[in-house]
Amino acid sequence: MRAVIARALFAAGALAAAFLAVPQPVALGAYPEKAIRWIVPWPPGGGADTLSRILSPYLSDALKQTIVIDNRGGAAGNIGAELAAKAPADGYTILFAFSGTHAINPHIYKRVPFTEKDFAPIIWLSSVPQVVVVHPSLPVHSVKELIALARKRPGELTYGSSGSGAFNHLTAAMFTTVTGTQITHVPYKGGGPAAVALVAGEITMILGEPASVIGFVKAGKVRALAVTSAKRALGMPELPTMQEAGIAGFEATSWNGMLAPAGTPAEAIKRLNAEFNRMIAEPEVKKRMLGSGFEPVGGAPEAFGAHIRSEIAKWGPVVKAAGVKVD
Repeated sequence: MRAVIARALFAAGALAAAFLAVPQPVALGAYPEKAIRWIVPWPPGGGADTLSRILSPYLSDALKQTIVIDNRGGAAGNIGAELAAKAPADGYTILFAFSGTHAINPHIYKRVPFTEKDFAPIIWLSSVPQVVVVHPSLPVHSVKELIALARKRPGELTYGSSGSGAFNHLTAAMFTTVTGTQITHVPYKGGGPAAVALVAGEITMILGEPASVIGFVKAGKVRALAVTSAKRALGMPELPTMQEAGIAGFEATSWNGMLAPAGTPAEAIKRLNAEFNRMIAEPEVKKRMLGSGFEPVGGAPEAFGAHIRSEIAKWGPVVKAAGVKVD
């Protein structure tokens, strides 16, 4: 009898040991237990970096953990996104997602080193109207005047972008197409470097994210003419939309959100989603976001995933019409 009991106890102990040896899902109460790496697939100074540095301290306070911003620019966001896609799916790596990288790049690059199946959506953070900004030396104070000057001087004006195939590149390409103008494209390695180039007079205009240029606009170093959203931007209500400026049907609004590697525990996603939703609803955070051109959205992870899929479908025909390809 004692032998039977001993064998039973041994079997139970072995079963328990085997169970503990198998990796268990992250428990909501235990997460997070260490620092979180926040990958920004763009250089410092651009819109992605700006919003990440606005939000990361609040997330750090909410989670009681250090948030490490890791800028990995290059290839219109592909390099940083690939890094995140291949990171451990343990809840300790999150990725700043941008519409250009996740909705446009798949149509532009022959080889994209990730697919959306490599990621788990966390939250749709914001929508971002683009802003038309020119160097103050350009003798224009409206979109109509800009178009007239560009037609008078074909090929002489230049517009900067975050890189070939980036959202602001396509937005500007769309602008030249619908207005029948010839403006030379000059790609940079991010919105920040492009904005600095505009201030320095290396280029004459940008159709880009407000966060990259709004500080220069307020300082009088560049001149803002309009926004590209269907409605006036909440953070820049004084600027007309492109449609109000005379370009019927012109609309281009980018978006930002957060992703994690596919397979990240559901409880980690749930916790991050809850904290981000709570954060962007706070008046102080909302004010800071709007001040940099980001209009808070929020919602469930599933809603963000659905939005990404719809955006991939939307931008395919636009890219094809623009004829933009990057090797």
